[in-house]
Amino acid sequence: MMKLINWFTTFAFLVTRGIGCPLEERDALLTIKAAFFSDPDGATFPSWSEQSLNCCDWERVGCDNSTLQVDSLDFHWLYIGRGTDKILNASLFLPFQGLKMLDLNQNDLSDINGRLSLKSLRTLNLGRNQLKKIPSLGDLPSLRALDMSNGITKELSNLKWTGLETLNLENCLLLDRALMPILRMKSLKSLSLALNKELSSQNFLTGLCELGSLEELNIAQNKFDGEIPQCFFNMTSIRALDVGSNLFRGNIPPSLFSNLKSLEYINLSNNMFDGEFLLSSLANNSRLEVFGLVGNHFPLKIETEKPTWSPPFQLKVFQLSGCILNEESGGAIPSFLLNQNELLSVRLDGNGMRGSLPIWLLENNTNLESLDISGNNISGSFDLPVSLNMTHMRVFSASNNLIKGSLPLHIGCVFSNLSVFHMAGNQLVGIIPSSFRDMMELHVLDLSNNELSGEFPESLVGISLWMLKLSNNNLRGELLSKVKISRSFGYLYLGGNQFEGVISPGLLSFPNLVYLDASNNFLRGTIPNWMGDLDLGYIILSNNSIQGPLPPSFCRLSGLQYLDLSHNNMGPRMSFCSNMFMLQHLHLQNTGLVGPLPESISQYSSLIMLDLTNNALSGEIPPWIGSLGNMKLLLLKGNRLEGSIPRQLCRLSEVSIMDLSYNNLSGVIPSCLHDLTDAYFALLPLQGSSFFFPYVLGAYPLNYSIGLSLFESNDYSFSSHLMEVSFVSKKRQESYTGSILDFMSGMDLSCNKLTGTIPPELGHLSKALALNLSHNRLIGHIPETFTGLTSVESLDLSHNRLDGPIPPQLVGLYRMSVFSVAHNNLSGRIPEMKNQFGTFGESSYEGNPFLCGPPLRSCNWTEQATPPPEHGQGSPFPWDWFGQSFAGSFVIGFLGVVVFLCIDSHYRDMILGKVYQHAPFLRKLVE
Repeated sequence: MMKLINWFTTFAFLVTRGIGCPLEERDALLTIKAAFFSDPDGATFPSWSEQSLNCCDWERVGCDNSTLQVDSLDFHWLYIGRGTDKILNASLFLPFQGLKMLDLNQNDLSDINGRLSLKSLRTLNLGRNQLKKIPSLGDLPSLRALDMSNGITKELSNLKWTGLETLNLENCLLLDRALMPILRMKSLKSLSLALNKELSSQNFLTGLCELGSLEELNIAQNKFDGEIPQCFFNMTSIRALDVGSNLFRGNIPPSLFSNLKSLEYINLSNNMFDGEFLLSSLANNSRLEVFGLVGNHFPLKIETEKPTWSPPFQLKVFQLSGCILNEESGGAIPSFLLNQNELLSVRLDGNGMRGSLPIWLLENNTNLESLDISGNNISGSFDLPVSLNMTHMRVFSASNNLIKGSLPLHIGCVFSNLSVFHMAGNQLVGIIPSSFRDMMELHVLDLSNNELSGEFPESLVGISLWMLKLSNNNLRGELLSKVKISRSFGYLYLGGNQFEGVISPGLLSFPNLVYLDASNNFLRGTIPNWMGDLDLGYIILSNNSIQGPLPPSFCRLSGLQYLDLSHNNMGPRMSFCSNMFMLQHLHLQNTGLVGPLPESISQYSSLIMLDLTNNALSGEIPPWIGSLGNMKLLLLKGNRLEGSIPRQLCRLSEVSIMDLSYNNLSGVIPSCLHDLTDAYFALLPLQGSSFFFPYVLGAYPLNYSIGLSLFESNDYSFSSHLMEVSFVSKKRQESYTGSILDFMSGMDLSCNKLTGTIPPELGHLSKALALNLSHNRLIGHIPETFTGLTSVESLDLSHNRLDGPIPPQLVGLYRMSVFSVAHNNLSGRIPEMKNQFGTFGESSYEGNPFLCGPPLRSCNWTEQATPPPEHGQGSPFPWDWFGQSFAGSFVIGFLGVVVFLCIDSHYRDMILGKVYQHAPFLRKLVE
């Protein structure tokens, strides 16, 4: 009888559940599909259909194994709010009372109406939406994990689920005033506030110490400053702590580690710590697996060798970069690493380490995935044991060291699965081993700035290589004359070698080539017509013997962003395509161009840098140049341009460097130029690496791939690395390259024929680092508004016709290291020799006869002197002084001749004889 009852109960259960999920839940899912997706053909979620009875088999649906109720719904990355009112009706989910996990991540939602009231819901993901506040979702008594990351959530007043254990509020634009509800979450075990950027409240940090259950805390990439709060040392339950990329300062407290014995993960990177840190402070952290201290604002002194200690842990990730490492022991490689054999990622770049290449680090850690020891003083040869097999290694970087000799011939067998290999900036010689072809996963190979020889390595063609850097070696032969087709190559750096001949059609073997640098070689001939068949975005062929003109097919490169043909013979006239709408950088320095500025350039609306220096361009600067609104660097130095500076230049409000020097420009300086150089040059964001916070309790496993991602983030920002600008600053021709341009700003109008007064408005160039108006015909006073040049480091007003005093307020320009007003008509006392003015010598003031005071002569001699007339009160030339000097010189010269004739009778008789011969009456008069 019991068996019959059990059978009947099971049968009834299956009938009511439709042999799967409950029918009401199945119908609710179909309602959700109809509400979110209007595709009659059923392309979205094809398994969700009337014909399929068991919704537990549907995609993105999970069911409980015992009750068959729906317990998880994954709707991430569907953009269900796009194209609608972006408001989600919470009542759609009410039938799922057994639901434990709901993922609505990345759906573009702006709000959620109604209450969920799901008693069993434990995990709710609302990240990557447009929710301005945490929705009021009603009573969720089982909720333990909430993700609101990567949104615009600025209001947390509805955060009332006190049972929460995991809260992710990364990158939400939060401000300090919104944080207090977090401190009520006494059950929190994992909290992430990273990437909010503006958080700084020390009171909030102190309040976090009251969350006694907290095990994981991520406050990276904010503005928390001062010392790490003392109460953090008492948070003994902490397993993971990330305070990276803030403004913390002071010493790194050893008690942070001695007290927090449960630490598994610690990241202190990118702060402003100072002083010294002993790695022996980690002697009590037996559970430590991840340690990160890179990119500190000040070079920290790190000691790993003293006092003697034995690490109780086995690290998986160790990253220590940009420090003064083991100064007392001569930059020794940390010896405690000899006892580590579970390492997955090691970063020791930029520490000044000395010694031989630590092959033992590879031998002891065969599971190592990434190693970076670049930017040190590692020396010796690159010897790899033949038996070594690093199949897990993905990234190897030893660039910018002192490693000599040749690359191991069997290197491809040792690193068979390598993705990134950096050995640039060493002293390697010999050929590039053919075993690189065994690295079938190799994507980036950088062997630039060595002394490698031979021809282009054909063995590199055919693997998955995407970026190849062989610049600045001794490679020779015809460029790419023998290569086979390869669809992998995207970026090819071959500059600074000895390649010769014409540009080879071998380039057609790389149909996906985006970037070509063959500068500083011995290439000749013209740019071939077939180059237009490629899809190049970057072409750098400067410093060769290439001749113009450009072929007609060049105009098919409509996606070209960077073109550098400098120091070739492209003139006298060069055809410019009018369809280069994406071109951002045009470098044609010293290419023999003549005639007016080509009007086709006016169509280059994306142009950021225009360099036409040292050509023979003539005519006026055309008004259309003001239409290039994205221009940041305008370099027209060393041409034959004439006429006035057009006011249309003032429309280039983004320009940070303008060089119009060494031309024949005339007229006055437009006062509106003060609108320029108001913003630093910032083509690309500064690159930086930070740790990815790997812990979220109950949701994500420990992620030790952070080491690998750090190296891969050290990518090549092509435009930033290419950029090179020659600009006169501090009376020297300086070359500014790469990220330094983010901070360079200046204007050079020197060596022209400019007249009139200096516009006072130029004093508003508060961010200009260099201002050069020398060698013109400027008159009038130095504007007192120049006190507004608060960033200026070089100010040159020499070789003009300026008068009046030097404004004494200029002593407040604390950053100025070069100052010259030489060869003008200035008068009065030189400003007090304090601050930077105490460093300027006589050469800064010479050629101004009416200037006095240190470092020139005392001002006492001028007390009775009449200063020269000022501009507007007469001629600026000192006629009185000239007349007195001339009369005195004449008298002295005449008396000198008389004395000479009286002393030497021979010359006296000879000269008087000549005089008497032409004027006999004088002899009689004398007698």
